[in-house]
Amino acid sequence: MAMTVAIKNDKLCIEIDLEKPTPSASGKTLVVASTHGNVVTTAEVDGKPVTIGLNAYIKP
Repeated sequence: MAMTVAIKNDKLCIEIDLEKPTPSASGKTLVVASTHGNVVTTAEVDGKPVTIGLNAYIKP
């Protein structure tokens, strides 16, 4: 998983690689992008790092 994070014009911009759709833990959806938990990024707000937990999915 490759992810880039930046703050541009007061917006948090996240770019993450798409993965081959795989079943979620519940099996109800297919995950197409995920950080697989929380990830501390290099982006900062008020001098503190932003942590991101991201899941993108589709319904079968």
